Amino acid sequence: MENLNIHIRPFEQNEAIPYELLLLADPSKKMVDEYINDSLIYLAINENVITGVYALLPLNNHVAEIKNIAVHNVHQGKGIGKLLLESAIQVAKEKGFESLLIGTANSSVTQLYLYQKCGFEIVEIRKNFFLDNYNEPIFENGIQCKHMIVLIKNLNAKDE
Repeated sequence: MENLNIHIRPFEQNEAIPYELLLLADPSKKMVDEYINDSLIYLAINENVITGVYALLPLNNHVAEIKNIAVHNVHQGKGIGKLLLESAIQVAKEKGFESLLIGTANSSVTQLYLYQKCGFEIVEIRKNFFLDNYNEPIFENGIQCKHMIVLIKNLNAKDE
């Protein structure tokens, strides 16, 4: 395993939005543009190279949503996604949110595993979300993305 020195930091206003990464998790620039300016964006940096990103969107005073979380293809499978997820949980707690929401496709088996392992619980299935909101079919792991699986983590609960 590579020796990675990952630092996660807030996105700075003078930086270019890292669309290359954001579009890995959400292939519609139109959809990304709908939430990106209202989100808190954090970057995973390794040796001055952006390797990952997440966007945290406050939904109200009590709930935030991870709208996007992505790791560059070259750096996947190295634990960066988990570090980003843990950072998002910590930031949401620090900002005073009571719960954190995340949605992913029915085909996102690795992500579903990770989110549940980190204490997220499935609370909803948004039927046909990807069919209704994206012009082109999306396939992942040989499975068509059709439904969004919505998971939530209670941030007030003691960590297990």
